[in-house]
Amino acid sequence: MSEIGYGMWGLSDWSGSDDERTRAALDEAVRLGCNFFDTAWAYGNGHSERMLGELVRAHPGARLFTASKVPPKNQRWPSERGMALEDVFPPEHIRGYVERSLENLRLPRVDLMQFHVWEDAWARDESWWRAMENLKREGLIGAVGVSLNRWEPWNVLQTLRTGLVDAVQVIYNIFEQGPEDELLPLCEELDVAVIARVPFDEGSLTGMLTLDSTWPRGDFRRTYFNAANLAPTVERVEALRPLLPEEVTMAEMALRFILSEPRVSTVIPGMRSVPHVRANLSAADGREMSSELRRQLRAHRWDRSPTPWSH
Repeated sequence: MSEIGYGMWGLSDWSGSDDERTRAALDEAVRLGCNFFDTAWAYGNGHSERMLGELVRAHPGARLFTASKVPPKNQRWPSERGMALEDVFPPEHIRGYVERSLENLRLPRVDLMQFHVWEDAWARDESWWRAMENLKREGLIGAVGVSLNRWEPWNVLQTLRTGLVDAVQVIYNIFEQGPEDELLPLCEELDVAVIARVPFDEGSLTGMLTLDSTWPRGDFRRTYFNAANLAPTVERVEALRPLLPEEVTMAEMALRFILSEPRVSTVIPGMRSVPHVRANLSAADGREMSSELRRQLRAHRWDRSPTPWSH
């Protein structure tokens, strides 16, 4: 699997999305060696999945790894403590959305199917893993994954210890270093793949965020970078600028921080244009971040708890 994969959320859920530009970006990613593509039914109600299926069929000679996600039946992102598994991921719902995803992809199977939210309290409930094992046995999915709620890297540890999960997707970046505490060591111990998402903190770690940044209605960033979050985020990003090596962008430094963590299997930035693809994939050149710079960046850890706006 390529060190840098392709996160496909922003292709349908952020403002400025354009299918033709997206197709060009996806094709360029394949040309440059990217082979892991992460989508979900919820990304445009299947639109992102359909684009991924088109990509796979357009490159029959390339081995492209596909990943999607089963949305929660109750349509609640994130899940919350006390939610019953039968209200979020009952077996018939799991199968139904795997079949929908395959219809959108127009592929015989998806390599990795993930739960789009998760509660560790569900770890020992056999209904979810029986449903997934049946789908694996039928050849409809290749592996089972869990996509963790924002800023809750601890909320899967017992689930991983069941031995029934092949991959975990978690927010990990310069600010969000919480996965290093317990999650990454356990994944290493159990040989569970780690997919690092949100490497740029929804865009702040590209270095382009300012106090005057605005987004149209319906764009997730308008909610995320609200009055409570925008100013503190800009302040923390500006504190990183003195650490930038010569001729290195903020986005490149953010990616190299993650690539320097050997327990991460792949990182999936969102890329909506050919220039973004080229810039991001160029970071996977084998050059390691210096231990001194990594030490300095670790001091910028920002521990946060989920809030109503951080979904």
